[in-house]
Amino acid sequence: MAFKSYQNQAKVLVKDYLLADPFIPYTSILGGLFACKMVYDLIQLISAFSCKSYTSLTKMQRIEWNNRGISSVHAIFIASMSLYFVFGSDLFSDQHLDGLITFRSSPLSTFTLGVSVGYFLADLGMICWLYPSLGGLEYIIHHSLSGIAVAYAMFTGEGQLYTFMVLISEVTTPEINMRWYLDMAGLKRSNAYLINGVVIFFAWLVARILLFIYLFYHVHLHYDQVTKMHTFGFLLVFSVPSALATMNLMWFRKIIKGLRKTLAKRQ
Repeated sequence: MAFKSYQNQAKVLVKDYLLADPFIPYTSILGGLFACKMVYDLIQLISAFSCKSYTSLTKMQRIEWNNRGISSVHAIFIASMSLYFVFGSDLFSDQHLDGLITFRSSPLSTFTLGVSVGYFLADLGMICWLYPSLGGLEYIIHHSLSGIAVAYAMFTGEGQLYTFMVLISEVTTPEINMRWYLDMAGLKRSNAYLINGVVIFFAWLVARILLFIYLFYHVHLHYDQVTKMHTFGFLLVFSVPSALATMNLMWFRKIIKGLRKTLAKRQ
């Protein structure tokens, strides 16, 4: 009886407080921060026992190893959820006539964005604390823009569709991290490294070039609804994707150069 009483109290706490609509943004951010810490510790523990190259790394390299593990787990989570909301769910469908597309949201979509905000806060904190070991100014700009845009969409419910479109681009993160892991493991000349480079090229082309073109085309088609957003949200819809698209093109040029260099060495 006592156990059932505690169980019922726990259910009430979760339903009426932790997952209640007004608290979802805050509980999801805290959940994202907690998940980052948990994943970091798990990767550190598993790598120490199962990967020989991990123990031979310097302290900073081990920190980056763990940090990239967090970013890969977040990327898989947010890319999967974003693909679902953009292409699998009817929440943002044109056939769904419940309100303007730029103002649609759900408890699940808000919670998902909150987890991502928690990740961006944790990762940005690590980048700034260990600057420039985990990334230069471009990473700070990227995470700051992404975090602000995601947080705005989460708290206001505005422009969540376009936020999820941009977050689909995180699908390229695990491949980028795998490239670094293979390099640290001394497998830079392996077939796995080459195959991973080819996968990065096509994933980047689709998720960070073509998808952004589709995003801008979608904004053009629904411009009358976009103009009804608050001024700050309206500016975010154009400025953040534009800035990220520019950075994506710059990085894509480096990816092409790197792939050409790798293929030239193979001949």
